[in-house]
Amino acid sequence: MLEIKDLSYIVDSEDGKKTIIDNISLTIDDGKFTVITGPNGGGKSTLAKLIAGIVKPTSGSILLDGEDITDMSITDRAMRGISYAFQQPVKFKGLQVFDLLKIAAGKERNLKVNDACTYLSEVGLCARDYINREVNSSLSGGELKRIEIATVLARGTKMSVFDEPEAGIDLWSFQNLTRIFENMRKDIKDGSIIVISHQERILKVADEIIVLADGKIVNQGEGANILPQIMGTNSAVRPCSKLGEEA
Repeated sequence: MLEIKDLSYIVDSEDGKKTIIDNISLTIDDGKFTVITGPNGGGKSTLAKLIAGIVKPTSGSILLDGEDITDMSITDRAMRGISYAFQQPVKFKGLQVFDLLKIAAGKERNLKVNDACTYLSEVGLCARDYINREVNSSLSGGELKRIEIATVLARGTKMSVFDEPEAGIDLWSFQNLTRIFENMRKDIKDGSIIVISHQERILKVADEIIVLADGKIVNQGEGANILPQIMGTNSAVRPCSKLGEEA
């Protein structure tokens, strides 16, 4: 279980101090597929980075299963079971897909080729065509996204955080991405999945939706109850926005 208590994130700007996350508190239970949505500039991606440890809060605390991880590094949080998938997946020139999956799985698991192929198949990629490919610019945005998700699956972490997974991919790739999330939701057991998104098809997968605007939680609840409330409201979510548009 993830607990966020009185969390704030304030940065310096040309106009003085700017509050990005404004004293929010929330709990994300295990076994849930949670989508955090809201208008551009509302603080969604910043909240994801705070959970992952990429940025540090100005005040407040973050607890994972009762343990305070507020001051922990990205590495320490990863060791405790938090995975983070970037809006734009990182490219690794000279590193093959199989090697990347082995690194993600960790030395103790000693990932085999058959295991790697299974993870690639789960994200809709033909293992034979991708297992020895370099993770570089020869891969499309959609391919990189799916390979990144395969690394998250290979890690088998307790909490997986996806920041705007639809950014920079085409419609066909997005449709496949949605199916992957639908399958991941079915397989959730003790862990949880957090997705930052304003796409309707991803919102429909959610067990719980959290609406963030101006750094504050303005709505939260079961997906089936919250989605009808926010559909068509420009202030909360833009489900018809173009794929790849920045949030």
